Amino acid sequence: MANFWPLIIVAILFIGVSYFFGIRPLRQREKQHDQMVLELEIGDTVITAGGMYGKVDSILEDSVIIEVESGAKIRMTKGGIVKREGDSIDLNRQY
Repeated sequence: MANFWPLIIVAILFIGVSYFFGIRPLRQREKQHDQMVLELEIGDTVITAGGMYGKVDSILEDSVIIEVESGAKIRMTKGGIVKREGDSIDLNRQY
């Protein structure tokens, strides 16, 4: 039975390291994105996951309508907004 303790300790350490280098940063990024989406205002310039730039025309409960350069209005989920223009991106962040 005593031979199993090192194995258990290594397994616990592996789970801890996996959490701090994998799951925890992912949750922090999700919280930052959720906060950014909550702070969206009409008129903000945003960048979508598809790389399109547009201005927020209206904000609905689960979606956003953005107006792109051509004047077309596109409805998309709030999760499709990657960032607001002017918000900084940390290029040194490890993903």
